[in-house]
Amino acid sequence: IHLRERTGERSFPIIIGTPEAAEIQRVLTRTQTERPLTHQLTHDSILALGARLERVDIVDLRSNTFFAQLVLHGEDGDLRAVVDARPSDAVALALRAGCPMRVAESVLEQVRTDRARDALEEAEQGEQPVEEGLEGSGGAEQLDAESKGGSDEADQGQEENEDEGGDTEQVDEE
Repeated sequence: IHLRERTGERSFPIIIGTPEAAEIQRVLTRTQTERPLTHQLTHDSILALGARLERVDIVDLRSNTFFAQLVLHGEDGDLRAVVDARPSDAVALALRAGCPMRVAESVLEQVRTDRARDALEEAEQGEQPVEEGLEGSGGAEQLDAESKGGSDEADQGQEENEDEGGDTEQVDEE
């Protein structure tokens, strides 16, 4: 899949496995299975335990391996848990749950493959950010993810940057 800023032009690829790609395709095409598969079972379990997947954060890149976190909140809105996850599973679960995906700014800067202007750098140098540049609060930025073979867009809302995970970019799946 290819992740890109929702309100900007920066982007980068993440290689995912066949099961995660199949789950993403099922969510995008709204395909139902006779019995719950792994990602649906995981999402249903989170809900059954009185929590919800608030967001997914891709928080680090070490030795060419991405690290992600599932941020779970309770029905009362309080943080319940932050769970380590593979980004491929995290993206599939975020799509299943309809929640935002974010990428740490430090990760995005390491892996971005685009040549887009960076509105934050321009602002730091005294230049005016472009209109569709970085928005959001507390350094959070919305991103989209493009799935090869996916045709629908999963519309995700922008979330406030919270203390967990630091400066992050938000991502979505198309």
